[in-house]
Amino acid sequence: MRKKCPECGDVIVGRIDKKYCSDGCRNTQNNRLNKDSKNLIRNTNNRLRKNYRILEALNPNKKMKCSRAKLVEKGFDFNYFTSTYTTKAGTIYYFVYDQGYLPLEGDYYALVKRDD
Repeated sequence: MRKKCPECGDVIVGRIDKKYCSDGCRNTQNNRLNKDSKNLIRNTNNRLRKNYRILEALNPNKKMKCSRAKLVEKGFDFNYFTSTYTTKAGTIYYFVYDQGYLPLEGDYYALVKRDD
């Protein structure tokens, strides 16, 4: 009995452990199986990428002060960041990869870039 491709139903030719008739069928099947989780990941990565580009554009000199209104105007989403850093004094910096921000008084933020 010959094995059939689970995606298109064609007969599989080749190695005995081959599961799909082609890379196209394999990709289509895997994309269908992972569709829901991929949407969440894609949307989250897009928001992180946008936040990163905003911080990078506003902070070319690695350290500056910026208003919350300016960040929001550019489309910054404060719900998406990749890590936090807490200093010994208890101050919390929020980072999107190597670009960070620190909430200050009066709706201002200190923008920083982490050195490698």
